[in-house]
Amino acid sequence: MASRLLRLSFIALLGLLLSGCGYNQFQSLDEQTKSAWSEVLNQYQRRADLVPNIVATVKGEAAFEQDTLTKVIEARAKATSIQVTPETLNDPAAFSKFQAAQGELGSALSRLMVVSERYPDLKANQAFRDLRVQLEGTENRITVARNRYIQTVQEYNVLARSFPNNLTAMIFGYKVKPNFAVANEAQISVPPVVDFNKK
Repeated sequence: MASRLLRLSFIALLGLLLSGCGYNQFQSLDEQTKSAWSEVLNQYQRRADLVPNIVATVKGEAAFEQDTLTKVIEARAKATSIQVTPETLNDPAAFSKFQAAQGELGSALSRLMVVSERYPDLKANQAFRDLRVQLEGTENRITVARNRYIQTVQEYNVLARSFPNNLTAMIFGYKVKPNFAVANEAQISVPPVVDFNKK
């Protein structure tokens, strides 16, 4: 009886210590980052699902650069071939590889949209216009989902690096998570040149 009481007291004390050292916060924020990451993946999947429809619609218009379509298809295949698991959030190399593949797909789609402006028949195609609107909406959703993920990872990483929670992180293996970064930071830091004399 005494040993049971001692065991229960030990468990209660352990529970108080764990909740006081940020363990429960780690659990909560870890789940929030996973949930936010799932929403990012959900929006990336939506974009990948739209690509075959866009390509099929554009192919229906005879005069179009085949090279542009090929690059979009290849970028989509590369982006969807990367297996993403919850462990990806704790692996900076895998995370960076996934982010690069998604960035490549986004660039290929942007080039497709720019080039398609040259074709009046394609611009007038209702199916293409509908898909374009859906794609633009998806890109906006991806941005919102990324922002939510960035915020949750920031909260998690602040907790993981703060004393004494960093001790709890070390004991239970809660590592700092990688966050989204801009791949072409030097390029986008240059202000765009606006020239209305160009034709």
